[in-house]
Amino acid sequence: MTDSAGERRPAGELEASVLAALWAAGKPQSAAQIRTSIPQSLARTTVATLLARLHEKGVVDRRPGGRGFVYFPVEDSHGLTARRMHRELDQDGDRSTVLARFVEGLSSTDEAELKRLLEGDGQ
Repeated sequence: MTDSAGERRPAGELEASVLAALWAAGKPQSAAQIRTSIPQSLARTTVATLLARLHEKGVVDRRPGGRGFVYFPVEDSHGLTARRMHRELDQDGDRSTVLARFVEGLSSTDEAELKRLLEGDGQ
């Protein structure tokens, strides 16, 4: 993707900026509103394309508003991270090995937290 200065930027970075702007706004936003809230200098059409892609991925939802759509996040950042983790886990046929390797890489603090959560001691 190219910004208004002609620089190529990875879509992930731009999508993350758009999501951060939506989370910060706390209410549905148009592409034009988001454009003014992100640090990158992008055309409104580029922001609209990013929003359409995020909508296709199921990360944001939209409803009619003004002359187009207004967009809002489906989940908070923690929910989105959990969704990514599930997607990665689903892509490997040997879930047990993936989970075992994941747990092996946890710090003792994270391991204790995971154990607490699995034992049902609250969130």
